[in-house]
Amino acid sequence: MDDLNRRAFLRGAGLAFAGVVGAASFAAGQQEQEEDEKSKSEESQEELDYDALFGEDTGDEDTRACPQCGALMYRQGRTWTCENCGYSYVE
Repeated sequence: MDDLNRRAFLRGAGLAFAGVVGAASFAAGQQEQEEDEKSKSEESQEELDYDALFGEDTGDEDTRACPQCGALMYRQGRTWTCENCGYSYVE
């Protein structure tokens, strides 16, 4: 067996310490990324006024923004239907 001298011991301990510190910093970085993604998804889930996105409401419009997906809706009689997701409601 090889003799374990002071220099070999300190080198091994230093490498082990560097590995532990590197793993801890990697985990902290991953946690920070997850928090950023959560905050972005919360911001995107805020209630938006979709009708304001397409201009002022004149009352006789034939298109609106869908409250579910934000795509254009069209009117057939009193029923508004989304052309993207199929969401509909009667006015």
